[in-house]
Amino acid sequence: MIHVLARITARPDSAHAVRKVLLELVAETRSKEPSCLAYALYQRADEPALFQTVEQWRDDASADAHMIKPHVGAAIAQVGALLAAPPEILRFEKIA
Repeated sequence: MIHVLARITARPDSAHAVRKVLLELVAETRSKEPSCLAYALYQRADEPALFQTVEQWRDDASADAHMIKPHVGAAIAQVGALLAAPPEILRFEKIA
């Protein structure tokens, strides 16, 4: 099992728009990708421009395949200009 954490930082004036796109991405991923075991989205209450995904994938190949799905590409295209920084994506393997 692979865990992926993605930190997404929106421009402060774009947090609402980014949130909307990310919520759609989560819903599409859950419904269209059976190798996605879990996909959660969080938003900081004290810093609403900061989002965090916590994802679980069956394996590395599943996580890699997710990144080239059309709904992921569409989400990236929609939020690209609305972000304050490139997303930070970290991948972990559960060891205990």
